[in-house]
Amino acid sequence: MSKRDELIEKYVADIRDKFGETPDMNLLTKVAIGLGPAIYNLDASKVSGGDEKELETVKKNYLMKKLGMSDSPKLMEAIKSVMDNYGSSNRNKHRAVIYYMLCDHFKKASAYK
Repeated sequence: MSKRDELIEKYVADIRDKFGETPDMNLLTKVAIGLGPAIYNLDASKVSGGDEKELETVKKNYLMKKLGMSDSPKLMEAIKSVMDNYGSSNRNKHRAVIYYMLCDHFKKASAYK
């Protein structure tokens, strides 16, 4: 099993355990591939839910640039909702899981086709 496949298995477990959902494996794999080498970097592969600057980066670089969304308060509301559902006590919030959940929330899987 490749390192990426091992990481995707962790992401699947998080989505099932933290969000109570069964992920779309095709979309989750595309999200992980889209993150490139960042998923292998311990710091870059995580998102700090308490860091407003980092949440702003998720909004600008992912929701607005990658998914092509317009800036609105709904974007940050969705990010914070995903962070809350992930659990404030969980310090290991995987970027791929957060991006997947946001992509799913906004029904933007077409960005990965």
